[in-house]
Amino acid sequence: MTNSLEIFMNYLSQLTEKDFSKETVLVRVDLNVERLADSLRLRAIIPTLKFLLERGATIIILSHRGRPAGVDSALTLAPHAAYISEKIGERVEFAPNMDNLPEGRVLLLENLRFDPREEKDDNEFARKLASLGTMYVNDAFAVSHRANASVVAIAGFLPSYAGLLFEKEYNALSKVMAGAEHPLIFVIAGAKIADKLGVIERFWDRADLFLLGGGPANTVLKAKGVDIQNSIYDEGLLDFASKLAGSDKVIVPQDWEVGDHRILDIGPSSLRRFSEYISRAKTVVWNGPMGLYEDPRFKAGSEGVARAIAESGAYSIVGGGETTELVIRLGLENKFSFVSTAGGAMLEFLSGKDLPGIEVLNF
Repeated sequence: MTNSLEIFMNYLSQLTEKDFSKETVLVRVDLNVERLADSLRLRAIIPTLKFLLERGATIIILSHRGRPAGVDSALTLAPHAAYISEKIGERVEFAPNMDNLPEGRVLLLENLRFDPREEKDDNEFARKLASLGTMYVNDAFAVSHRANASVVAIAGFLPSYAGLLFEKEYNALSKVMAGAEHPLIFVIAGAKIADKLGVIERFWDRADLFLLGGGPANTVLKAKGVDIQNSIYDEGLLDFASKLAGSDKVIVPQDWEVGDHRILDIGPSSLRRFSEYISRAKTVVWNGPMGLYEDPRFKAGSEGVARAIAESGAYSIVGGGETTELVIRLGLENKFSFVSTAGGAMLEFLSGKDLPGIEVLNF
């Protein structure tokens, strides 16, 4: 399996002595962000780009944005060129298509999902992309659970490597998989439910506690017969949630904040309880805010959990767009052992699924 940890990848970091002056490197990154200003995902790709530039490479950046149904000007990657240029100190030329590439040392290709073949992992589309370069680097762990042409099929046509960010993501998550120090606590919340409960199944015999908030907690509360009113939950997972409800490993809120007949945050008593458990942890993995943290009335739970983890001294990983955004906004980014750029890929990796973007880099 991908995360059996018995795999071998070619890492870009192993090529410190290589002269890249004759190489055109296709670098797959994740530029799928709504706001350019100080985005973690954008900042995280800069080290790989600088690594290549310092060694003389020509770079073509590949990415997607959103889920366009064909060409959609609202989802163009054009604005990202200026941001990347400022961060790497090199002009980034924008290429609207593959057929007429502008001259330049660093190019950014238009949103790959404007072509439907990208998400179909189409071999011919991948071949055409590959023809633009001499090497391929995947620095987009966050999309490596997707069998897309620029993630999977392309690696069959070029010498392929895992980028610096990809390597960091893989190593940080593998540390949890390989033998995390105990007590090991998973804090699982947010609106999405099904993909997160897969992590619980995977770590059921290894984790010490699962602290639940948001949709996952609501589903367990519903299974226990609690009136959650109009709160979000997953009806299809109630049987599984019933099994969780009877375990001392699964901790759900005992009080909560309500708005519009919905549970929108954990309550102060639950926050104190969660914080106490976290303070004794040696490893904490967190994905998903406790509630509607964007509303000042319902931010206390999420912010309190963030601070508790930051102050715990545990080996701590946080992932998921909303969760990492919260941690960064609170100025706690450097208080966590690792802030992941991945959301779905992180959860799938931890739940034991094979990520196609990792599999294709194996040798």
